[in-house]
Amino acid sequence: MTEIKRLRDTIQPWEELIAQLEDAEALLELAEEDSDQSQAAEIQRILAKARRSYDRLQLKQLLSEEADGADAYLTIHSGAGGTEACDWVSMLFRMYTRWIDNHDLKRSLLDMQEAEGGIKSVTLEVNGAYVFGYLKAEAGIHRLVRISPFDSSGRRHTSFASVYVSPVIEDSIEVDIKPDDLRVDTYRASGAGGQHVNKTDSAVRMTHLPTGVVVQCQNERSQHKNRATAMKMLKSRLYEVYRQQQEAEQEAKAIEKKDISWGNQIRSYVFQPYTMVKDLRTAVETGNVQAVMDGDLDPFIEAFLRQRAGQE
Repeated sequence: MTEIKRLRDTIQPWEELIAQLEDAEALLELAEEDSDQSQAAEIQRILAKARRSYDRLQLKQLLSEEADGADAYLTIHSGAGGTEACDWVSMLFRMYTRWIDNHDLKRSLLDMQEAEGGIKSVTLEVNGAYVFGYLKAEAGIHRLVRISPFDSSGRRHTSFASVYVSPVIEDSIEVDIKPDDLRVDTYRASGAGGQHVNKTDSAVRMTHLPTGVVVQCQNERSQHKNRATAMKMLKSRLYEVYRQQQEAEQEAKAIEKKDISWGNQIRSYVFQPYTMVKDLRTAVETGNVQAVMDGDLDPFIEAFLRQRAGQE
């Protein structure tokens, strides 16, 4: 049933696009027969709508990797900078929830570690068509430059946060985890959740010893449910780790060498002394910082996907 739905979601939009073009063609034939210029505006409206649909469908064609159609886990971690970095994570958290809501996707909070001034780390599960395919464009280091609201001297500060995106693994994708490679810790959940959550060791942290990957979940009252969710998250992270290792091996064998200047940093957000958000991979930039922080990420995501498809 999942495969049938995926195929239907792939084919149906193209059928709707064909129907739009047939409507425009029929109107054009009638207008030519009657020498009627009044239909020109309606024909142009249909064609403009069809162009937008075509552009979206062409972009979706770029999402052809094994896990692109999957749901995704989105994790944001604060970098160096203390309170500044935690506040930056809060801002990115808001930005991504706006993007998710603007696209009518579903989201659930799996884990949040709050800290002074903001959030130390937060993990969301995002559900919808091709969520991982789109959100993988956001994985990397995000850099903020601004006048700090926490600095009484009004000095400019630079903060960093890392965004990690991995697919929600379906049963059809195998990820082998040996019991001896796994360490499981339980602890009391923090934050909101009621007396039961805070008085029992319901939160679960899993560590994959060979890779050092750590996941944690505390959103459920039951330790059993948190353990199951954490295992799904761990499989997701390991799938992405192994995929990136394969890509790194392929790149190492390639003749063309890429410049290494900013490491994993993918985007800079500058609030002062000027306003600009620039993606360092695609060179896409905008001066409308507020729109970006309100979730307008599509230009960056689309440019990344097109660039990646061109490189392949």
